[in-house]
Amino acid sequence: MIADARAAGANRFVLGGDYALAGAFPQDVVKRLEKLDADWIRGNTERWLEDPSDAPGDELLHRSIEYCRDQLGGKRTGKLYALPEQLEIDGACVCHASPRSDILTFMPEPTEGDRQLLANSQAEIVVFGHSHLQFAREAEGGHFLVNPGSVGLPFDGDRRAAYALWKGGRDFDLRRVQYDSDGYAQQVRKRMAAKLGDTVETLVRRIQQAAMVS
Repeated sequence: MIADARAAGANRFVLGGDYALAGAFPQDVVKRLEKLDADWIRGNTERWLEDPSDAPGDELLHRSIEYCRDQLGGKRTGKLYALPEQLEIDGACVCHASPRSDILTFMPEPTEGDRQLLANSQAEIVVFGHSHLQFAREAEGGHFLVNPGSVGLPFDGDRRAAYALWKGGRDFDLRRVQYDSDGYAQQVRKRMAAKLGDTVETLVRRIQQAAMVS
């Protein structure tokens, strides 16, 4: 994805959170991202690495938190936890799920909740993630919503890595990049099974199907 972005002209990166929790190589991923000229924000999973008190009671999730903590170590998890919840970049609000929350988010089609999620935001453009669904759309009040999608765990049925190239204003190019998702799923099973147990197969299915399956 980084190579594709650079080839397309990107010279600066904005990272929207959830960097390592559900991945087989947490430390490698964070170290690679640290080499970029990038602005970072915190997602709900970085918060849960430090304080999982409001995380859902899901066995896969809590075992993944343990795995990621072990891989990253306390210094890095603390650094990720200390990241800002949102940033204003070139007039756009960059947040993890919405300007209101790192959990409550927008869907590809408008919902009744959009107004409440945008109530305290003056930004015309809101760039967010969380749902792992790539889309861009207008919202009431003149807002423009952009979800670049997920690099390693998309949930829209397309296994390719997803990101967005921002050319300024409302000009976003929603891009997909092919990678060896089958080989990666095998690495997840190999590296994470000892900690995740049988729940690792759920994570493997989510990678293979690019869907939030159980």
